[in-house]
Amino acid sequence: MTDQPQTPPGGNSVGEVDQEVQAELTRLRQSIDNIDAAVVHMLAERFKATQQVGRLKARHKLPPADPGRERQQIERLRGLASEAHLDPVFAEKFLNFIIAEVIRHHEAIARS
Repeated sequence: MTDQPQTPPGGNSVGEVDQEVQAELTRLRQSIDNIDAAVVHMLAERFKATQQVGRLKARHKLPPADPGRERQQIERLRGLASEAHLDPVFAEKFLNFIIAEVIRHHEAIARS
């Protein structure tokens, strides 16, 4: 065994990254960061709309959850995910997480 750094097949020592590769990683990561920011802003807009729905439901004594609507949305989102080449199971899990949060907000609005 030697104390020399290991050199992978690309010729760079472990821990070193070619400048072109690093530039590409940086560019891709900036794109990911922009997409993440857009997702956060879109979620904020979505929750503004669902808060309005929650207030309307509370005023008219409607239940916080609407299982029929939720099933329709999940089915719709699974279809959109398939068309976009995104795993529909992942899309459903993501929407279920959002739905649970929306219901929690609606319940809080109904109590206030």
